[in-house]
Amino acid sequence: MQNQAEINRVKQIVQQLLDEAKQQGASGAEAAFSVDNGLSVTARLGEVETVEYHCDQGIGVTVYFGQKKGAASTNDISAESLKETVKAACSIARYASDDEYAGLPDQECLATAFPDLDLFHPWAIDAEQAIKLAIECEQAARSYHTAINNSEGATVDTHQSLRVFGNSLGFLQGRQSSRHSLSCAVLAGSGDSMQRDYWYSVARNAADLESATRVGEKAAQRTVARLDARSLSTRNCPVLLAPEMASGLIGALIGAISGGSLYRKASFLLDSLNTQVLPDFVRIHEQPFLKGALGSANYDAEGVATQARDIVSEGILKSYVLSSYSARKLGMQTTGNASGVHNLTVEAGGDNADDLLKRLGTGLLVTELMGQGVNRVTGDYSRGASGFWVENGIIQYPVQEITIAGNLKTMLRNIVAIGNDVDLRSNIRVGSILLEQMSIAGE
Repeated sequence: MQNQAEINRVKQIVQQLLDEAKQQGASGAEAAFSVDNGLSVTARLGEVETVEYHCDQGIGVTVYFGQKKGAASTNDISAESLKETVKAACSIARYASDDEYAGLPDQECLATAFPDLDLFHPWAIDAEQAIKLAIECEQAARSYHTAINNSEGATVDTHQSLRVFGNSLGFLQGRQSSRHSLSCAVLAGSGDSMQRDYWYSVARNAADLESATRVGEKAAQRTVARLDARSLSTRNCPVLLAPEMASGLIGALIGAISGGSLYRKASFLLDSLNTQVLPDFVRIHEQPFLKGALGSANYDAEGVATQARDIVSEGILKSYVLSSYSARKLGMQTTGNASGVHNLTVEAGGDNADDLLKRLGTGLLVTELMGQGVNRVTGDYSRGASGFWVENGIIQYPVQEITIAGNLKTMLRNIVAIGNDVDLRSNIRVGSILLEQMSIAGE
């Protein structure tokens, strides 16, 4: 349950900042106050490795003098500090250059409805209980198979936050949220082969986490499956991206249609609005009002209302991803994405993971990607990869030390299928993605 008294207390502080900015001559201002606290426990080889408590708070204020902008921050909430923080922001603004696109969002874009999105579920777990859970998770992994011979440990995290944002247009709202996770990483050996892998579970509500035993066993299962990995000879073949890897491909798409990339002309999808960028069976949409989801929000970092909307429909790019500033630079209107996308959902097809392996036939299943070889300007894509070689829809053996390469524009257009094995552990909700063909560089 939300602590309304605490939210109201923080709202008063934010309002103080806005009032102070006005008194110091600012024509407009916005301010944010965040309070974060939590517990993180790691156990390794059956022993406690770390126990960390954290409690942080911070205030940021941005002021405008016409088209001049200044910002400052502090973690001291005394009246004197608040005044000095605003003074610092005003001083910066007075010396800044005019920027015709700077300023608060348009009044009519601000959120006015605030339904409960069920984002706050504190976890009543103490350090002793968290230690026990971490040890249980790691033990499940270490006892899964005799090849498991070392561990990087298991970690239990619980985190809750309070955020209040306000501006001089009269917007002043607060929200509390929680995020909990359980993770484990282990190592396995077979002859000269050593492999490492991991698994994790994350949720707003601890009751929705996978069990400690399940997380540990999944980490071990993934690690053992990678033993005795081989390289491949250089070739072209179909590629199936596991859901965790598929989200990166969609993330590259979103980066290319985000305002900053577009107005800097640093995107391979410049001038692509209302053109075909994906196959016609692909729909990508935002769902900001899903209850309890990791990316749900009623408003973005500027107080602008979020909206359920299609970004891609029937493969056609229908909208960019814009803040107020980037929208003005492009002569458009904000899309409520100043803090990124909200539960970006790639509509799943009817195939499960096994179905997609059959459709892959003979090709590469990618379960891990390494390196940053993605050029957002040209779309050129080249990353280290590991995974499994598949023949006739059946996994044959693990592979490593290869590179997959292509061009994002072509890769996106050549998506063959999207699976229903959707990974809900991030803000991008997508299943496995089958690509028609990529270049594989190996031996």
